[in-house]
Amino acid sequence: MAVREVLRMGDARLLREARPVDQFGTDELNNLVRDLLDTMHHLNGAGLAAPQIGVDLQVVIFEITNNPRYPDVAPIPLTVLVNPELEYLSDEIQEDWEGCLSLPGLRGRVPRYSHVRYRGFDVAGNSIDRIVEGFHARVVQHETDHLHGVLYPMRMRDLSDFGFTDVLFPQSQDC
Repeated sequence: MAVREVLRMGDARLLREARPVDQFGTDELNNLVRDLLDTMHHLNGAGLAAPQIGVDLQVVIFEITNNPRYPDVAPIPLTVLVNPELEYLSDEIQEDWEGCLSLPGLRGRVPRYSHVRYRGFDVAGNSIDRIVEGFHARVVQHETDHLHGVLYPMRMRDLSDFGFTDVLFPQSQDC
């Protein structure tokens, strides 16, 4: 459909609570998902949430397949997740580097639960229920945070682990 503008940190719309989707399989929902996919792929993102393109609906997408920003990450299948709910399956927390299309050029070390179960629906209203760990768990938590007005710096414990990618990782071309 279209590559949409991604809102950047500082835009108040990123801090709002998104509304649940109440109708599945509609043209509006299908068009939104196509726009999210086009935008995410155009920017080599690992995921994108509807609020990041100014739509206050609980819709996130994520995927990792041959992504130059994440060359060492195991593939994650394309997932469209509507009205997601997270369940943390252990108290184990891991800190790792994250970026965000709404904070271009920046990275920060963010604590996340290492094992999660997520539930929700696809665009047609079919149930999704997965147990994941590692980077997959990190991505779904990051994207779901966007639905609640939370950007990753809000989760950081130490802002000395936050900065511009080219300064933090000068040896990398694109992190």
